[in-house]
Amino acid sequence: MKILIAYYSETGNTAQVARAIGDEVAAQGHEATLREVGAVTADTLGAYDLVFLGSACHDADLARPVKRVLDRIPASPSYKLAGFATHSSLLPEGGDRQRELYERWASGCPRSFRQASQEKGIAFLGYFGCQGAPSPPIEQFIHSRILTDEDEWAVYVEEARKHPDEHDLCKAKEFAQQVIRDHG
Repeated sequence: MKILIAYYSETGNTAQVARAIGDEVAAQGHEATLREVGAVTADTLGAYDLVFLGSACHDADLARPVKRVLDRIPASPSYKLAGFATHSSLLPEGGDRQRELYERWASGCPRSFRQASQEKGIAFLGYFGCQGAPSPPIEQFIHSRILTDEDEWAVYVEEARKHPDEHDLCKAKEFAQQVIRDHG
């Protein structure tokens, strides 16, 4: 199977996840092509059986270059799609406060993938998201607007700067395995 892993990454977080997915695709014996979104067109996508499309989370949603790719996909393409993103939000499984912050600042990414897939008639095989280390401007925004309590901030920033970590990359590989199984 020919599989494209296309991604947009500013800080390297999403690129790390893309490489992990690409490594797993290749380990499964499939032809894996890794490309930055800027080198991808709607015609490019049509040459593959499966497309993993990755993005950094910007303004609580997919980054604009990834949204442009989704917008340009023709109706009912022959390939299947899986999405992934990195975000600097707290992980949603950490409690009510973390779920609320994730919903506010990162949940637009999976929704955008699902919405585009539904509108375009794309077989959507799933979404993977993980925390990524925030860039300095995002850290400043989070500290000044979201986590203004110094103790809460200190815990967050120490943890956030570690991601994506080996556990995250292992989960990305597991996601790739599941998507390939679901592709049939």
